[in-house]
This record gives sequence, C-alpha cells and structure tokens, in this order.
Amino acid sequence: MSEEGTFERNDPALPEGGEIRNGADRRQEKAGSMPPDGVERRQWADRRKSRSSEGRERYLDMVQRERVVLMDLGLTRSIEQLMDMAGTPVTADEEAENVGIRDHANGDQLRSILPVQSWLPLNIHLIGLHEGVLRIAPLNELNTRQTDALISTANRSGLMVERIETEVWDRAELLQTMRAVHDLSADRCEKTLASWLMDTDNGLLLNQFMRDMLAESLQMRVSDIHILQDNNPSTPNWIRYRIDGDLVPVHLLPPDAMARLTTLIKRDAGMNFGDRITPKDGRFSFTWQGRVIDVRVAAGPQAQDGEKLTLRLLDRASLKGFDELFKRHEDVGNYLAQSLSPEIKGGGGLVMLSGPTGSGKTTTLYACIQYIDRRRKHVLTIEDPIEYELRYATQWQVRPGMKGGEFADLIRAAMRHDPDYIIIGELRDSDTVETALKAAESGHTVISTVHADTALQTFERLKSLMPVERERASTFTLAQQVRAIINQRLVKTLCQGCAHQGRAGDALSEGELAQLGLESTVIVRRRNTSGCDLCNRTGISGRTLLLDALLITLGPSERDKVYKALMQNVNDIVREEGVIVHTRRNGLIDLVIGGYVDPKSALNYLES
Repeated sequence: MSEEGTFERNDPALPEGGEIRNGADRRQEKAGSMPPDGVERRQWADRRKSRSSEGRERYLDMVQRERVVLMDLGLTRSIEQLMDMAGTPVTADEEAENVGIRDHANGDQLRSILPVQSWLPLNIHLIGLHEGVLRIAPLNELNTRQTDALISTANRSGLMVERIETEVWDRAELLQTMRAVHDLSADRCEKTLASWLMDTDNGLLLNQFMRDMLAESLQMRVSDIHILQDNNPSTPNWIRYRIDGDLVPVHLLPPDAMARLTTLIKRDAGMNFGDRITPKDGRFSFTWQGRVIDVRVAAGPQAQDGEKLTLRLLDRASLKGFDELFKRHEDVGNYLAQSLSPEIKGGGGLVMLSGPTGSGKTTTLYACIQYIDRRRKHVLTIEDPIEYELRYATQWQVRPGMKGGEFADLIRAAMRHDPDYIIIGELRDSDTVETALKAAESGHTVISTVHADTALQTFERLKSLMPVERERASTFTLAQQVRAIINQRLVKTLCQGCAHQGRAGDALSEGELAQLGLESTVIVRRRNTSGCDLCNRTGISGRTLLLDALLITLGPSERDKVYKALMQNVNDIVREEGVIVHTRRNGLIDLVIGGYVDPKSALNYLES
C-alpha cells in the first residue's frame, strides 16, 4: 500500500478495483490491445447512465392518469406519493440535486438529515438552509451553547452551516406548525409511555404509545421490533430494536401493560389475539410523515404463558436504489445491469443472490426489480411473504400446503403469463430449483436467492438441491444459464462524524497488517467507541454491501468447461477464462482504505 492509498498487490491476477480478471483479459492487457477498464465495461456504464437518466419520468404518465382515477374515487394521493409506491429509482439529476442540499435545503430535508435529538428538544421549527445560513423559528430563545451545538451537529451531518438566524413567529401559529410537521416524534415516546403506565386502562394513551413507538423506530433506522410478553413477574418484558444488525433494549414494561400492547398489535394485524399458542402472521399499515409504512407481524408462544411478537418495518423510502447499492462495486453493477436489460427477449438467464439470513438479499432483489423498466417489461414475482408491494409488477404470494400454491407450482404457472422476468423469493427444494432452471432455459430472466456462505458454495448448495436422478441434466442447464452469482454480507460502517483517524500501524500489529496487505503508514479510520449524537453514541452509522461475486461472461458454446468444473471440482470455475471474480477480501481492503470500516472489524469479517 503506497502513501497515496493505492493498494499494491504482488499477484498479477489481482489488479486494482478488487477483482480477479480472467486469463484472456490478462493476455490482452499484456499485448496492449485492451484499454485499462475494458471497452465492454464502458459500454455497460454508458447503458446504465442512459437508463438511469429516464428515472422517475419513466412512470410519470402512468402515475398522472392513475391520480385522476383515484381522485374520482375520493382518494387523494400526490404525484410524489404515487411515484414512491411505484418504487421508482432516483435519477441522476436528483442525485445531483441532493449534492446541493449541503448549502441549500428546505425544512423537510433538514429534518431528514439532522438527528432528531439535536433539534427536537430545543423546541424549534427548522425553516431552511441558504448559503450557509440556517433559519429557525424557536419557541424559546436559544443560548450560545445550544446554537453552537446545533451548528456543530449540522456540519458533521454533511451540511454547510456558518451561522443561525431566527425568525419571530406568532406563538400559537408556531405551536400548530410544529405539531403538524414533527408528526410522531421519538421525544414523545418516553413521555407517552410514562403517562400510559400511570393509567394503563386508558386506550387512547395505549394507541398513542404504539404509534409513537413505531415513529421512534423509523427515526432510529430500526428494521425489526422485538416484543417479549411474559406473565412471570421475574421475567423482564423488553421492547428491543434491531439497529444495524444489533438488538438494542429500549423500553421496559410491566407484564400487564405489555399484554395490553401485544393484544392491540395483534388486533390491528388481523390476528386472533386470544390465541397465544399457535404461531401466526399478520400485517397492518400506518401513515407517517406523509407515506404509508407496512408492518409485518409474527407471533409465537413464549415459555409457559407468554408471547413473542416480531414486527418487521417495511418502509419503501428505505429501499436502496440499484446505483446506490452497487456504487462501491461498479463492475458488478454494470454487469448485473446488462443481465437485467438484455437487448433481445430471452437473453437473460439465471442470476443468483446468496448469503446468510439478514445479509440484505431481499433489498438487493427489490433493487433489481426497481431497475427493470416495468412499463415495457412484465415482471412477475413469487414470494413468501410479499415484503413490499410494487406497482407495475405482478406479485404472487406462495401458499404452502395449498394445492398449486408452492413455489414450483407458481413458477410453472408464471411461464403461461408471458413474463420477461421471473423473480423467485428463495430456492428451497429440488422441485423449485429444477423448475427455476427450466424457466431460465425457456428464455426468461430468472433472479432468485439461496442461503450460502460464499459464491462458490452457492453452486454446491444448488447442486445439493437437485434431484439425484437428474443431477447431470440439471447441472448442465445451470452451467448454460447462470450469468452471475452474488454472495453478500452487510458490514457496519463507521460514523464519519466522530471516527478517529490515524496510521494503520498504530491500530494493527505487523501480522494483522500483513493479513490485510496494508502498509503501516496508511491513514485509516477507527471506531470511536464513545460515539456522538449523529450515531446515538455507538460510533457506527449504517451498513454497506460487501460482495463475493462470480460474473460468468462466457457464451453458450464455451460453457462446457463450467459444466465440467461443476461436476468435478467447483473451485476450478474461478480459473476459467471468461469468469470474473470479486473477492470479499479485496472488497474489505477497499472499505478500510476508504475509511468506511474499522481495520480491526475488517479482520473479523475476513474470518467469518
């Protein structure tokens, strides 16, 4: 690693960018006949830019006509709401617009960027930011310490604030505005809970606490809420939030109050709230800050006379777009984009997403769906359960145990509905794998997920699910149709507002430096365990994608080598010409060098 941050590898098969190029590419580069980045990759990038430039305009005409029909039915929906419901990608123009938020932002943008705990307790209304001036309307006059803290938090959040100006508003008007725009606040949750616990028979306060709890969860980037209700007095009844992969205990309730809360949630989810023994599922939705949030509820028994509820929060606004998801893996994104938009019908093949539970496979799956032009192409998804409802896509719910309702049955039925893309939630059994391969063989683009630890192990996992008597035939189809295997992990990223910066040699031993291939003089970022107000004192702010990918660029006539490798030794695939490999190790090194991941944490991810 040089001081400028360029990773130096001794292996000629490991060029910059975290990938292993195939043998043909290396020979061409030695002969000087191939540009450094590859002509084909540039073409992929150009196509992606062209596609993304259409952006939300792709569905605008459909949304405008739908809005008129909805208004006739007495339903009021804004253009922006309908666009969000369609799951439309962010355009390049909008991304450029977001860059301008640093010194030009309205109140809504400020409230979405600044941590709620930095401005809500001050009783202020955020008006806007213009050329370094943050305008606010305070309910009470702020002191110097409070204004300095707000400026500091804003600058660490990526905004450019030089000073704060206050506007004098009528007190009644300001209170009304603050109640309207702040909606359900995390600050209110503890107050509502305290009031309700003093009067647990008050149904209004119970409903208010549930809504405030859901709002608090969304503001804290919570993916799941875990609620444990146990009537044993010695068992604590905690409400815990899963934030960035970790469970955080937040609210502690007495057993009788928790029983009332679980009853309310199950009732709203359409479940039998009197049955605490049988595992069951339900869902409900609520409106928060102008958008509809879906909540999936799973209930099951707990100990002798208790119950466990798990709430999955499904916020369409939290879905990452295709370009955002693959911004640190541009080559993979370019190749996958090509597979998702073949020039001719029937040119798609099979794309597999793999990884352990909680690795973000569903998020990537939906990012792929959003990237596809659903105005011109028929996308049919088969899911169990349906996570997000997307417009302009046909979504089928799997009904296990029901005749014709299994994954394999629905895949067979899907092929009679003229789909361009068949999205399968998960490959779980031999019948599903075999049917999915037949669908890919018949000219459909098939995208699915499977549980596996590495990209190579994904092949082994698929082979283990194939019927023994047809293993050779199914393996041949797999070798012919597979376009990409993407194995993924989610790694925690450092809070950029408080991370420590220093030399790698000060954080790692010589053996650890050698393990990561870093020079001791390289500047890296390390986690601040004390944290700051931007990261809730954790030192961690979000997670990013880490890939282990196999991109198979071989044509149909060259796939015999892939088939032989699958039948004899799957490890031979990475040595084949036309197979591009992105390793997890090189991806981690790039994240450490970029200051996104703590080097000590990177060592743990290498071992996992």
